[in-house]
Amino acid sequence: MKVTFLGTGTSQGIPVIGCKCETCSSIDFRDKRLRSSIHLKVDDNSFVIDTGPDFRAQMLREGINELDAIIYTHEHKDHTAGMDDIRPFNFMQMRDMPLYGTPAVLNQLQREYSYVFAPKKYPGVPQVVTHEISNQPFEVLGTTFTPILVMHYKLPVFGYRIKDFTYITDAKYIAEEELDKVRGTKILVLNALQIKEHLSHLTLSEALELIDIIKPEKAYLTHISHKLGTQQNVESKLPDNVFLAYDGLTISL
Repeated sequence: MKVTFLGTGTSQGIPVIGCKCETCSSIDFRDKRLRSSIHLKVDDNSFVIDTGPDFRAQMLREGINELDAIIYTHEHKDHTAGMDDIRPFNFMQMRDMPLYGTPAVLNQLQREYSYVFAPKKYPGVPQVVTHEISNQPFEVLGTTFTPILVMHYKLPVFGYRIKDFTYITDAKYIAEEELDKVRGTKILVLNALQIKEHLSHLTLSEALELIDIIKPEKAYLTHISHKLGTQQNVESKLPDNVFLAYDGLTISL
């Protein structure tokens, strides 16, 4: 399995419009962060988790020309706003795009993209087939996705475990029974928004505490805001097995 970080930023991305802070002014390419998403290559299948507003740019940057399914974590716009840009895959692959999400996610997509689900469709709109998921493992083309239910303040969000890889974003609280699903994972990706306390996201210290509990071989931090600091400054202070992810980073399992 190969994992590519398509985006590692929070909802505003980095740089933030109009901001002149050290992080937003950095010339380190690792400090340029699009909205959070990953691409998974599992055997011969190609999956994306979340289609944020940067989806088109991410597909072009990584040269992704095949996509078999999209799996959603939750319904916030920084994770769904690029869905319309699946159209080239429809045209190239000559098939509908499977979308996997909870009822809340699928309902939001139907509201935001009503033209996609209209009885009479305008020519050229995205062609999709939706699959409702719950907090139970599900299979996509032979690959098992195990949902990890986390809380983003009061909003339920799904992380996913695929084999020995776990991806969790937009978490603030994870119940013990959900942590049990993560234990034994070799590579953990976890959100770490900033240093100071936040209502709906893990801080850096909270993320590191969870990593110490789960004890993966390696952990990568994502869904990062400009308030966390620069890649160079933050990563130099992390434990040896914890890394700050960055856009374009690839890891293999």
